Amino acid sequence: MAKIRVAAVGCIHVHEQTAGHFATLMEKVNDEADILLLAGDLTISGSMDEALALVKELTLVKIPTVAVLGNHDHESSLSEEVAELLRSNHIPVLDGTCLTYEIDGKKVGIAGTKGFAGGFEGHVVAPFGEKALKDFVHAGQRECQKIEEALTDLERVDYKVVLLHYSPVRDTVVGEPAEIYPFLGNSHLAVPIDRLGAAVIFHAHAHYGTHAGRTPGGIPVFNVARTLVHNYMVYELE
Repeated sequence: MAKIRVAAVGCIHVHEQTAGHFATLMEKVNDEADILLLAGDLTISGSMDEALALVKELTLVKIPTVAVLGNHDHESSLSEEVAELLRSNHIPVLDGTCLTYEIDGKKVGIAGTKGFAGGFEGHVVAPFGEKALKDFVHAGQRECQKIEEALTDLERVDYKVVLLHYSPVRDTVVGEPAEIYPFLGNSHLAVPIDRLGAAVIFHAHAHYGTHAGRTPGGIPVFNVARTLVHNYMVYELE
């Protein structure tokens, strides 16, 4: 039986001055993978000019391409417009949502959301004190709910794949300064994923983190920030 090949990369930070660079990195992806996942930080500052440049860079990619946005893509407060531009160019952007592809007779479900910060394991920030801190924590809690909702909506698929920007585990941020760990991910994201199940999780955001880790339930997690995987990584669903 043929293996389904999933290519994934994040933190590509396309902007107008990088014209042609990302397209060059993608030259072989149509032959090396069956689907391409983009794990956020697709632009530098989330401007529409950068989003247009991104769409142009992806023109040569013919395999299905699915994305989530990252923190950089929110910088200009145009994240909805950026997402709509991508969707209008046949690049679905997941935000607590999911979709299914049939590849070689198997159904592959992709559940995605941006995720958020908050910390890991026994050190996740609690919603206590100032309103600003409570708002910060509640933003992370909402992203955890979103990935739960997306996975719950995936029914009768052969493989569940989770796409995030922020990390769901501490393992894959190791290598970054310890002081910024709480801003690189939130281990509460892993709770619904472990409960509902997935074959693999991809995220980015931690440019100098570690490539591979696992959730407490044993699901493989890959940090696919471009600084770590260069062009992209290819993972085979068996």
